[in-house]
Amino acid sequence: MTVTAPVPTLSPPTSHARLRYGALLTMMATSFVLVTSEFLPGGLLPDIAASIGVTPGQAGQMVTATAFAGLLVAPTIGLLLPRLDRRSLLVWAAIGAVISNAIVAIAPSLPLLLLGRLLLGAAISAFWAMSVTVAARIAGPERLGRAVMFTTAGMSLATVAGVPVGVLLSQVVGWRGVFGFGAAAAVLLAVALRWLLPSVPAEGSARLGTLIDTFRRPGIGIGVVGNILVVLGHFLAYTYVRLALERVQDGGAPLSEQTVIVLLALFGVGGLVGNIALGLIVDRTYRVLSVVTPLAIAAAVALMVAASGSVWAIGVIAILWGAFFASWGLIVNTWIGHRMPDRMEAGGGLVVTGFQTAIMIAAGAGGALLDGLGIETVYAIGAVVLVAGAVLFGLSGRISARAE
Repeated sequence: MTVTAPVPTLSPPTSHARLRYGALLTMMATSFVLVTSEFLPGGLLPDIAASIGVTPGQAGQMVTATAFAGLLVAPTIGLLLPRLDRRSLLVWAAIGAVISNAIVAIAPSLPLLLLGRLLLGAAISAFWAMSVTVAARIAGPERLGRAVMFTTAGMSLATVAGVPVGVLLSQVVGWRGVFGFGAAAAVLLAVALRWLLPSVPAEGSARLGTLIDTFRRPGIGIGVVGNILVVLGHFLAYTYVRLALERVQDGGAPLSEQTVIVLLALFGVGGLVGNIALGLIVDRTYRVLSVVTPLAIAAAVALMVAASGSVWAIGVIAILWGAFFASWGLIVNTWIGHRMPDRMEAGGGLVVTGFQTAIMIAAGAGGALLDGLGIETVYAIGAVVLVAGAVLFGLSGRISARAE
């Protein structure tokens, strides 16, 4: 007979205990640096390509390499390191970002540069897969959503300010200097994580069978697939948002470059505000939000094409779209944490795997769909996929309710 090691008790603080804001803010800052590092190539691509003597398309594989490594690491990190304290794992994730950014900063060729990006993908997935478990130790299960809000706020802030600041900084220190700054920031965060986070013992049951059993729990597998569809539907549309904005008319004329930049910034502003607002209520409403949020994003995607005659309407749509999708990571991680308090590591790995899978599918299929069918059809497909994701989360809730 196989004996399963007991799940360690997290001994969470009571609902009236004061949150460890220093620890939560450090996780937020780590999230900010990791996500900024992940998407920096998008803003620096021409400079990177020219510097190492490749085409922008080849240099763009930096993002693909990061996602690929993340897809491999997310479901397996707990299996590979079953006994390592999860605080130490987050520290090592920060150290991985240090090494990755340092390699990119000095890389003379594309292969070495891609090697550094593979390491970053592993670090990002390790961080996100374990962040729910660490958040539960910091805040307690009853305030899990509020704690997760800090890490997802770092992601939202990175989309608002991280990449634009990196691009501006590159005008002064060059693109290599920007990645050098990223490495230095990750060093400081590694020290802060080790100093401020509480010890978080591993769950003690990390094995492949646990991951499979977690997926097969009533309602969980359907929700995991729903998460993939939600993220896929979003990225099918958002990847080509610039083309969608080029269809918008301002007084009968195409939008100026400055107006397009403002509209893109509204996505990030909406994301930051939405993340904070929904974070305050997510612990009580995650079941409803897991259905309402994909439907709201689907409506925004459809309206982005239908309302192209009004720049003001597009601005409102951009804010709402950003608010709901930036909060999706918060919602789905809270859903996992409340539904599987004894399997948060496995659940977190499944969520991150879903994100990476959806991003890779969107990157691979989106371009072909765009070339063959056009932007309107791509957005319609994205909206339908999002609705399908909402339906699956609704079914997940029903199945879970019957099983309880």
